[in-house]
This record gives sequence, C-alpha cells and structure tokens, in this order.
Amino acid sequence: MQDHDSAPAGPDAAGDSGGAAPPPGPDPTVVARVRSWLAARRLPGPRPRPRFELRPPVTTAAGPPGTPASDGSPAGTQPAGAQHAGAQQAGLQQLRTVQWAHPVQLGFLLTFGVGLALLLFGIISANTQLLVWIGAALFIALGLDPVVRRIESWGAPRGVGVAAAVLMLAAILTAFFSILIPIVVDQTASFINDLPRMVSDFLESEFFHDLDSQFGIHDIAVNEVEKFIGDSANVTAVFGGLFGVGSAIVNTGFSVLIVLVLTLYFLATLPAMKYWAYRLAPASRRPRVEYLGEEITSSVGHYVMGQSVVAGLNGLVAFIAISIAGVPFGALLAFFAGLMAFVPLVGALTGGIVITLVALISGWQAALIFAAIYFIYLQVEAYFVSPRVMSQAVAVPGSVAVIAVIAGAALLGVLGALMAIPLAAAVMLVLREVLIPRQDRL
Repeated sequence: MQDHDSAPAGPDAAGDSGGAAPPPGPDPTVVARVRSWLAARRLPGPRPRPRFELRPPVTTAAGPPGTPASDGSPAGTQPAGAQHAGAQQAGLQQLRTVQWAHPVQLGFLLTFGVGLALLLFGIISANTQLLVWIGAALFIALGLDPVVRRIESWGAPRGVGVAAAVLMLAAILTAFFSILIPIVVDQTASFINDLPRMVSDFLESEFFHDLDSQFGIHDIAVNEVEKFIGDSANVTAVFGGLFGVGSAIVNTGFSVLIVLVLTLYFLATLPAMKYWAYRLAPASRRPRVEYLGEEITSSVGHYVMGQSVVAGLNGLVAFIAISIAGVPFGALLAFFAGLMAFVPLVGALTGGIVITLVALISGWQAALIFAAIYFIYLQVEAYFVSPRVMSQAVAVPGSVAVIAVIAGAALLGVLGALMAIPLAAAVMLVLREVLIPRQDRL
C-alpha cells in the first residue's frame, strides 16, 4: 500500500488528486499601503471637554497646527509677520466678542481699572513730600558717586569709598555750620539793626527829596503804613508768619536729616539698585538699557560735582570782590552769591545784580568796583571754568536749559531748578540714542 503522506506535492500530484488549487495569499505591499492610509486618516482620540466656558470660542483664520495655509504651505512655515498679523486680528476679534457678549464683565474690569488708577494717584498725591526727599537724596547720591568710583578705581572696596565720600560731605557741612553760619548770623543781625538807619538816611537824601517833591512818595508811604498798622488782621498775620517761620525751620531740619540718611543708603546700594533696575528690561534690550542708564547716571553725577565746584568758586570770587569794594556784610553776600550760583544759567547773574544793588548803599563807586570784578569773572567762568569742569557732563542747548530751569522752578522751587538740567540732559540722551535711530530706520 502506498504512503500518501510521503508522496511528492508537485503539480502532477495535485492534478492527480483532482482537487482545486488553493487561493493566493494577500499581497504584503497592498496591506502596508492600506494600513498607512488608515493611520494617516485616523480620527483624533477623545479629549476632555471643559466644564465651564467663560468666553465663546473664537474662530480665526489660522487652523490647527499642520493645517495648510491659504497659499498651500503649512501653518508652521508661514512668515513671522503673517503670524503676528493673524494673532493681532484674532485678539481684536476676541476683544470685540467679549465686549458684546459680556458687557457686565467688561464694565467691571473698566471700573476696577479706573479705581486702581485713582488709588495710585491718591497714594502719590499723599506722598509728594516723600517723593521730593527721595529725588533729592538720589540726586546727591549720584553727585557723590563719581568720588566713590574714583576711590574704587584705586583698588579700595566700595564701602571705603562710601565712607570717604560721607566723611568729605560731613567735613564740608561741619565747616559750613561752624565757620560761615555764625558770621552770616552776626552780619544778618547787624543788617537788621542797621536797616532803620539806612532807611532813614535814604529818606533824608537829596535823591529821595527830589522824588518826593515830584510824586509825593512820603505821604503815600505814611498812609500805607498807618493803614497796615490800623488793621488788626495784618498784625495777627505777622505773628502767624513768625510762628510759621519757626515751624518751617523745624521742618527744614527734619527734611535735611531724612535726605542725608536716604543719601547714605542710596550711595551704599547704588550698584545693586541699578542692577535690579536693568533686570526689569527684556534680556534682548538689557545691554542697551544698561548703556543708557550708565550714561545718564554718570552725566548727572559729574554735573552735580561740577556745579558744586562752580558755585564754590563763584562765592569765593564774590567775597574777594566785596572785600575789595569795601561793601559791608561780605560773608552774608558771598554766601548768597554761592547759593544762587547753584541755579544754572540765571542764578549767578541774578545774585550779581542783587549784590550790586545792595552795594549802592556804600556808594556808586563800591557798586561799580564790585560789578566790574564779578561780571568779568562770570565771563571767564562761562568760557574757561565751566567747559573744563563740566567736560564729562551731557551738554544741553541754551534754550532747552532755560525752559527746563523755569519748569523745574515752577514745580519744585530751587530743588526743581537744580535738577532740571540733569533731567533735560537725560531726556536728550534718550532721544538721541533711542528715538532718532528708530525714526531713521523707518
């Protein structure tokens, strides 16, 4: 008997068996194509639906990632300008949708913003004096910072430079209060005591008699004095003014103490303050902001130091001119000239005119000698002293300086006039380094 299991399975054997041929298997290439087609069109899986929707969905022109754009390119390959414009348009459409769909929410947000702005304005208005103290202290600290940095360049730590600058400032203030103040007080008292005699001498002078004969000045003056004395409200106002002067002196001393303490802290922590201020700028623009900040602070510091030197020289020259002319109250008038020289542009000229008018009491010769010496020095100062002393400060045009001084004096008085020029220099530096180059690139 023949073994069928061991028989060959060739085509002859299949034909001999008389059965049908088995069907061919699936083509692997076709299967792979079908699977890839199904994988490419597979539906996204289930996603959690948000429970609450405060805003209605906004349909924008941009589709999901990978969606082709209008020009046939994928969304991720669109230019940056087109993406920015699309995002801006989507934001505007979303804002319009919120405005129309949620008026209560929009009104609440607007009311909260206005209230927050009013609160901030109230806080600033209530602390105006503190802001003035902070500005004055920062102004003085920037003025002393060049001295500290010079000492640091010698290899000393900043603490040593701060201590040296503070000791120098304390020495100047001590010399001022111990030497100049007693002389000024004595001469002020002498001036007040001699004022009635000087007034009487003026009233008995031939010049006053000529004016009185033409205009009747004596009778007008007597009538006005009698009206002033006869009104009790004026006497009360005078005594109230005296008490007000006393309180003003106390407040001034307290303000000076606070400014000095803030100056010490600002001077010690100035590098850290500038570091954290620069960190507030974006990282891409931080080097530029740091450059501008260093330029502004350096310019303000050199301006303060230079103006102090110029004012000291001005007071010294005024004292020498007063001594040569033989005008009394030399220390008092020289102190006034140096104080007025701190006010840029118009301060020294105003002080010289006032001292010249006071010198007329001693005679026109004394006034002429003082005016000649002092105003010649002002020309030398304008063309030789100030350019050398202020060489490292930012130059400000004359018209801008005058406008800045007037505006600063109207806002903060003498302190505003002192701070006006550095602030104007800072604004001009920002305009020159930031705004003008940006306008040139447009």
